[in-house]
Order: sequence, then C-alpha cells, then structure tokens
Amino acid sequence: MSEVIYNRIAMLRAERGISRRQLADALGVHYQTVGYLERGEYSPSLFLALKIAEYFEVAVEVVFSTAPFPRIGTGRSA
Repeated sequence: MSEVIYNRIAMLRAERGISRRQLADALGVHYQTVGYLERGEYSPSLFLALKIAEYFEVAVEVVFSTAPFPRIGTGRSA
C-alpha cells in the first residue's frame, strides 16, 4: 500500500503571493523542505501538517489528503 500524501501547498502559496522561502521561514523549516512537500517527495509530520494548516488558516483536510484532489475547473455547471 502506497503512503502518498497529496497537498495543496503550492496552490495556497500562489493564492496568497507567498514564496517558498517566506513559508519556510514562517514554519521554521528549510525552503527546500517546502519544495519537497509540494512535489510529494516528503510527507510532513503531523506537527508540521498542523502548522501549515494553521499558517494558511484552514483545516488540515483543506491542505492534505490521502486521495488526489479534484482538478479545479473540471466540474460541470448547469
């Protein structure tokens, strides 16, 4: 069983105009760690996942998921 954790970190950063370095500084991690997280090359600890969600002021489920997030704009409108 694969233990892939999907995330929306890059999308949340882009929405807020925050660089990887700015996010890393706020979280107390190296800026490369943010890149590894965004690319799915590293799964965060529970503590780090909660810090990220708190930083963006959203529930952790908004940032992380065990299933791929649906693509934005793929829903049909009536």
